[in-house]
Amino acid sequence: MEHTTPTHYFVHESSYVDAGAQIGEGTSIWHFCHISGGAVIGCRCKFGQNVYVADNTVLGNNVKVQNNVSIYAGVTLEDDVFCGPSMVFTNVATPRAAVARNTMDDYRPTLVKRGASIGANATIVCGHTIGEYAFIGAGAVVTKDVPAYALMYGNPARQHGWACACGLRLIFAAPETTCACGARYRQAAEHRIERVA
Repeated sequence: MEHTTPTHYFVHESSYVDAGAQIGEGTSIWHFCHISGGAVIGCRCKFGQNVYVADNTVLGNNVKVQNNVSIYAGVTLEDDVFCGPSMVFTNVATPRAAVARNTMDDYRPTLVKRGASIGANATIVCGHTIGEYAFIGAGAVVTKDVPAYALMYGNPARQHGWACACGLRLIFAAPETTCACGARYRQAAEHRIERVA
């Protein structure tokens, strides 16, 4: 474990960054965090209190991880992902205390695509992809893949509409709609929307 002072990112004195971790410029690691040696973390990320990042994880740029979140092996977060306080990732579909899970073959990967937000206390069951700019509500339990821009909440999480890249809910009264931020979207086939401007 290292206690050296990095020159290109910030680590609070109560946190540990293991040798070998790759951490991008401008990243901030606050109180009581542990970054494992096999983690790859991009630039300008922010980690709140009591965050754990395991080996075999990849985080893009500008990822924000709030307090009490563990990012386990097999989880990939693309650029601009937001993880709310105490949300949970899993990485083994059939966990047993008496059965060792020692290789990456034992894990089911989880991919959270660019710009997605995961609310406080949500749970992401492993083996799924959360689409770009999807919005997962607080306390939701995600048990399947999530389309881009989908607004999901409940247990199990179900889709309840669409969210703009800015985070506001989109209302479709016609095949196209414009968000209050000015972004335009249109409905596409098979429960998809796409941004047009």
